[in-house]
Amino acid sequence: MIDTHAHIYAKEFDQDRDEVVKRALAQGIDRILLPNIDLESIEPMLQTEAAYPDVCRSMMGLHPCYVNQDVDKTLAKIYEQFSTHNFIAVGEIGIDLYWDKTYQAEQEKALVTQLNWAKEMALPVVIHTRDSIQEVLAILEKEQNGDLTGLFHCFGGSVEEAKAINDLGFHLGLGGVSTFKNGGMDKVIPHLDLSKVVLETDCPYLAPVPHRGKRNEPAYTQLVAKRVAELRDMTIEEVDALTTSNAETLFKL
Repeated sequence: MIDTHAHIYAKEFDQDRDEVVKRALAQGIDRILLPNIDLESIEPMLQTEAAYPDVCRSMMGLHPCYVNQDVDKTLAKIYEQFSTHNFIAVGEIGIDLYWDKTYQAEQEKALVTQLNWAKEMALPVVIHTRDSIQEVLAILEKEQNGDLTGLFHCFGGSVEEAKAINDLGFHLGLGGVSTFKNGGMDKVIPHLDLSKVVLETDCPYLAPVPHRGKRNEPAYTQLVAKRVAELRDMTIEEVDALTTSNAETLFKL
């Protein structure tokens, strides 16, 4: 099983990162993909990848919540990283209109810039959308030239939005929200195209039931798989095989 989105390089894991990785491996989660968020996260992320080279693989990108008036300078520094390391994706990128819309124009510019990097380097993108699925879809419709691939991570949208995302050539990342009683995903997951679905945690955030509200970790990927299996009348093994294959193909693992 693959956790396609985990921030285990974050300070929340500084005290027990080894144990966290061991618990993941014990649950059959044998690969953990690390999205970058800003300039400060690069070093701890790469150190984490170096510490667990058989398990962890890194991405490079600028998260929309860290976009500000210095976006051009920050993007230039992020872009330099691609010449020094072999990253599996451009991510995590996107638009976040939940907390603050002050830099919406800069977020959109950063997204388009990074989508162009992905085309140039033939890498998938990992997209963050919070209160912004329609805004991101509008940009992707303009930018999709047949070369863009990737996924909308932490998907919590509607069946119609899932279809629009799939139609543009993108996968959906399902995480802890899929297990929430009030998350609405019990109405959506039964109708998803499972050939376009991967699993994730987004740890340390959004822990699945029964750990909701606590620190999330990659071992809990199997709880997401269990929920998808229940909603689709499949075995966990079937969900594992399918989503792992999807992730391996998407990220060329």
